[in-house]
Amino acid sequence: HLILHGGKRLRPFLVLKSCQMLGGRQSDAIAAASAVEMIHNFTLVHDDIMDNDEMRHGVPTTHKKFDMPLAILAGDVLYSKAYHTISSKSKLSSNYTTQLVSKLSKTCVKICEGQVGDIKFAENKRIPTGKEYIKMIEKKTAVLFEASCAMGAICAKRKQNDVKNLSSFGKNLGIIFQITDDLLGIIGDSKITKKPVGNDIREGKKTLPIILAIRKAKGKNKKIILRVFGNSKASKQQIHLAVNVIRSLGVEEEVGNMILKYAQRAKKSLSSYTGTAKNEIISLLDFVIKRRL
Repeated sequence: HLILHGGKRLRPFLVLKSCQMLGGRQSDAIAAASAVEMIHNFTLVHDDIMDNDEMRHGVPTTHKKFDMPLAILAGDVLYSKAYHTISSKSKLSSNYTTQLVSKLSKTCVKICEGQVGDIKFAENKRIPTGKEYIKMIEKKTAVLFEASCAMGAICAKRKQNDVKNLSSFGKNLGIIFQITDDLLGIIGDSKITKKPVGNDIREGKKTLPIILAIRKAKGKNKKIILRVFGNSKASKQQIHLAVNVIRSLGVEEEVGNMILKYAQRAKKSLSSYTGTAKNEIISLLDFVIKRRL
């Protein structure tokens, strides 16, 4: 249901192209790429349950369509199938297969740690700092991008230095992906995002732009934002006013500068590599950045 109704397949793309960039065969990376996408969808199914979201990719979320028990089991099956795919379908020797399984399992632990951090953010009335938020999304979101690139390097049978470089690229790309998504949640075109303008602030989500705005706002401006923050009954006019205040505080520019900083770090990680596959990976990075334009 979920896989057939959209998704960008960014993570499996990164596995395949990272392997190819390092001189490996894409056929050696297909099992790992498939496993990464299964893990990604497993996290989406369970994340939607925890957030009680009703829509994903323009269709009802798994638990809304099939009920909670089946959705939980579906996520569990995807998680199990990911490891089965690597162990049974990989064309690599047991040494590399073991490395892939180890990398993916450690990644799943970090994703769960990031999710716990996100839940604690929601439960705590305190507004976290920007640094605290970045630390959380490094685990919740960026770590699977990091693993995708690292697993591509492992599939190419390359040494630890290459794995480290690709991991760095993936981590920075993942951070960019999330904070760009955060920005779209505030100022994005509703026709593209399929969500109302200012949806994240109405839902009380402590995303980076909202964190920065609340911390920067003073007096009347702060009251305007907080009147809408977490208020499901806020009017369109109130939301529109809050979004305009956030824009006036220079938050979009500040987040944009952060995106460029992480993009420079990502590109630096790949500076010693060349070829068509590298160009395609950099094009993906540019695509993620330009989503906010």
